[in-house]
Amino acid sequence: MSSTVASEGQKAVVMENTSRRDALTEIEKKYQALWEVEKPFEVNAPTNEDIAYGTPTDELHEKFPKYFASMAYPYMNGVLHAGHVFTYSKAEFTIGFERLRNKNALFALGFHCTGMPICAAADKLKREIELFGEDFSGVPAEAEEEVEEPKKDDKVKTDPTKFSAKKSKVAQKTGRAKYQFEIMQQLGIPLDDIKKFQDPYHWLEFFPPLVEKHVKLLGGKVDWRRSMITTDMNPYYDAFIRWQMNRLRELGKIKFGKRYTIYSVKDGQACMDHDRQSGEGVLPQEYTAIKIQVTEFTDKALEHFKSENFDLEGKKVYLVAATLRPETMYGQTCCFVSPKINYGVFKASEDEYYICTERAFKNMAYQDLTPVRGDYTSSAKVNGSLLVGSKIHAPLAVHEILRVLPMETILENKGTGVVTCVPSDSPDDFVTTRDLFNKPEYYKIEKEWVIEEPVAIVNTEKYGDKCAEYLVKELKINSPKDANQLAQAKELAYKEGFYNGTMIIGKYKGEKVEVAKPKVKSDLVASGEAFIYNEPENVVMSRSGDSCIVSLEDQWYTDYGEENWKEQALECLARMRTFHNETKNAFEGVFDWLKNWALSRSYGLGTKIPWDDKYLVESLSDSTVYQAFYTICHLLHKDFNGQEIGPLGVKPEDLTDEAFDYIFCRGDSVENIPVPKEKLDVMRREFEFYYPLDESISGKDLIPNHLTFYIYCNVALFKKEFWPAGIRCNGHLMLNNAKMSKSTGNFYTLEQLVNKFGADATRIALADAGDTVEDANFDETNANAAILRLFNLKEWFEEMVKNKDTLRDGAYNFFDRAFDNEMNQLIEETYKNYEITYYKAALKTGLFDYQYARDFYREISLSTGAGLHKDLVFKYIETQVLLLSPIAPHFCDYVYRELLGKGSIHHAKWPVPEAAVSNELSAALSYTRNLQRTIREAEGFALKKKKGGSSEVNKDADCSLAVYVCSSFPQWQAKYVELAKKLYSEGKFDDMKSVKAQIDGKDMKRAMPFINELKKQLSTEKPEEVFNRELLFNELDVVRQAVESIKKAPTVLNVAEVQIIAFNNGSSTGKNIINDSDVDIPPKVKSIENAVPGHPAVLFKNL
Repeated sequence: MSSTVASEGQKAVVMENTSRRDALTEIEKKYQALWEVEKPFEVNAPTNEDIAYGTPTDELHEKFPKYFASMAYPYMNGVLHAGHVFTYSKAEFTIGFERLRNKNALFALGFHCTGMPICAAADKLKREIELFGEDFSGVPAEAEEEVEEPKKDDKVKTDPTKFSAKKSKVAQKTGRAKYQFEIMQQLGIPLDDIKKFQDPYHWLEFFPPLVEKHVKLLGGKVDWRRSMITTDMNPYYDAFIRWQMNRLRELGKIKFGKRYTIYSVKDGQACMDHDRQSGEGVLPQEYTAIKIQVTEFTDKALEHFKSENFDLEGKKVYLVAATLRPETMYGQTCCFVSPKINYGVFKASEDEYYICTERAFKNMAYQDLTPVRGDYTSSAKVNGSLLVGSKIHAPLAVHEILRVLPMETILENKGTGVVTCVPSDSPDDFVTTRDLFNKPEYYKIEKEWVIEEPVAIVNTEKYGDKCAEYLVKELKINSPKDANQLAQAKELAYKEGFYNGTMIIGKYKGEKVEVAKPKVKSDLVASGEAFIYNEPENVVMSRSGDSCIVSLEDQWYTDYGEENWKEQALECLARMRTFHNETKNAFEGVFDWLKNWALSRSYGLGTKIPWDDKYLVESLSDSTVYQAFYTICHLLHKDFNGQEIGPLGVKPEDLTDEAFDYIFCRGDSVENIPVPKEKLDVMRREFEFYYPLDESISGKDLIPNHLTFYIYCNVALFKKEFWPAGIRCNGHLMLNNAKMSKSTGNFYTLEQLVNKFGADATRIALADAGDTVEDANFDETNANAAILRLFNLKEWFEEMVKNKDTLRDGAYNFFDRAFDNEMNQLIEETYKNYEITYYKAALKTGLFDYQYARDFYREISLSTGAGLHKDLVFKYIETQVLLLSPIAPHFCDYVYRELLGKGSIHHAKWPVPEAAVSNELSAALSYTRNLQRTIREAEGFALKKKKGGSSEVNKDADCSLAVYVCSSFPQWQAKYVELAKKLYSEGKFDDMKSVKAQIDGKDMKRAMPFINELKKQLSTEKPEEVFNRELLFNELDVVRQAVESIKKAPTVLNVAEVQIIAFNNGSSTGKNIINDSDVDIPPKVKSIENAVPGHPAVLFKNL
């Protein structure tokens, strides 16, 4: 037994009596040991003897069906947690189901080690050992390493011309800020062993075997022969990546040049998604930096510069404002700075200086915009308040002289800290300008500095010439503090202005804004009045704790924006199975914005770029076609690290690019390949048999990078017949309806889950967690309930096997046939759910509903004295474990082998019903269940005490139960069924005016509820079923066969007599079909008056 303890809105199951769990885990351990010997998950492609090499792949797959599934391989800086396992389970369940479909089903799992996270952690340990000693005894008491937390900016809508896919976020699960050695302790590593992890390669030797061990505890259906680590530590994988890079470069996909990239100054290299502590998916954002010349500083500013020893003589000083809308610069009426920000004055050239934030100039210093790369030392500092009132000249502005004015809402961590003011088109600027004009004393400015009247620059049909003013009035925005309304107004103004606006001023007057914008930008840059400036869209923190910038880097990059390549990727996506429309839409969104991706890095683990070996291939770029390597690596090496040569005896150095070309069907020549052709053919067969990958399974957060690159690189490197066939994405996993977090204790590793609930119960809870791309929920109470469910099934199965000779045989009765039919129906439904990878639904139909069907059959058969039919009991046991085996394999293998004596469940096939599902039997069974419910409701009503204190029947006396079966519908209903059918076909059934207009006034009270019930039925049933009310079964025959069950249905009253009375609607007499006698129909009994075919009335009375 267990109990549930609620804590801070989340539930944690406390295991108390674990005897049932322990009984199940004993079975699990036994079968895991058996599988270790039998190796049922090790599969191979057909040999040349099975089917000749060179056979077309479609013929090969027709004769030998296969299924190849893979998940995004986990990163080896720790063990698997519940989130990993949720994604992993989708692949597991798929493979189990495909094996039942008689397919050669392969699931391989590698270990990702490329990149900087492992190196960064190893370097931290080195520093901590230097500081505190190898035993860490010198660590300060209660000390915590301070980690800078990135600030969360408010959501800011940027350029409306740029598609913005929803970016993923790397979830931080390290709890409170800790030293690295403490994090290692948290992973279960003994203190004495932690010093070994100073060597980054030790991580690669330690964690992969541990992950293998944990996955085996779950009963993983993995072919471990095909596992490998990445990086040059595995020379075979290293050769594979070098081949991939060489071929992509030859195809023109990899290029060299200056490209804007997210960059860590601390690490000295590009910081790609897997190198980030936060900010995954964030890209460079391009701005037009407007140079606004200061023509006259305020006296306070001049005095300050003098005190800073900054001489203005012979210098041009510019306030630099970053804008996404250069076409609106005609409408500038001032320039805003924040009195809360201390700005820097930075040397930009021999005689030009920029005023902006240090963060902004740091970005510029790495974008070839400054005299010395990387130097962002300021010549002077100045607070924004000292600049307020200075005279300026702004490019393109209608007004020759403008002023610097204060704006307190400017963010220091976004843009340059300087903001242009265009009140005609920016709601923020309009409201701030109005506020400044109305309250100059409050802001300590002169009123005449404020230009109140906006300059019209863009006309839109919807908002006129001054959209900002229009929207501020429309949305009733009264203050710069009305943040939500301003955000809404800003988005409306940007979209309408860009897509539907026309320029009404300047060189491009009369042109659409979307046409004029790039022209204005180009003119400003060409004239030297502006320059292109980039910064990260949002805060990006590297794993080394560095706040990243955008750098213009000479680098190797993959050109994913190349148009022909994109068309190929779209073609692949169109023919691919994506399981959810949201997944396909997300990919299309990424394809729209994805352009270049930095390929090279100088720090971390990985494969060296073959033609430029001072750089490594970054971690997302060596993880695009590794599934192809799964198909052959068991033939190349015996261990994860590629140190033990595999069964073919091929050495890493023999795997030339030409060898891989032959293996992966890119060429047929074997000239100058050191590997013998017969060995190449064995590997080629493995690839062409298992490829394409039928299903790549991953969290949806990898769509913007890993999964998109997977599509692109596969279509570039392989023939069309080998292009990816399917991608299944799932949402994130919550735990007990709360976000997983170590700091709150709401967190489990795979090992912890299995230790607490056992493997099969954990797997059932994972299946029950959710199937869509929305966030799923692992509920511990479901895992705990699964223990009880499996244990009770085990006990009952064992009892049935032990007592099988006492079970009934011979001809089937009605409930036998109905149970058999319901099993067949649920088998079909479960198959369909597995086929579309809806495992929660498969669990419902294949376990919960299946067991309910058994329970009803058992209850009805035992209560009537008929007993259980042996054939059906054993059909149920066998089919139950087959249906459940993809999800709970240990329990199912135990039952299949030891109780049924049928051999390994892993070699079993999906059950095929002997007969087609009978809709007549299904409807009849549903009717009998509803009748039982109706009887119990009538019993409750009969026992309910009335005002006088007594009930209709005395529970201590025998009584009779009468079932009134009506054989016809009321005539008035037939009339309105036809009316409803007609209106539905005309599309007018939802128009209540049309409906009411055709109902007779005298029928209104009864017809409207009836029509509403029809409407309700149409929401869940097919129209032909709703409007054709003829029953699929003979109601009297079914009731006659169910007499004994009807008699036993009441739970309190003792039924001594059952009457089944057939009558026509409105009739005063009927016939008792049990003794063929005529009986009077009680008058004015509402339930009898409402009885119709399929819905009988039930009455109790004492004898």
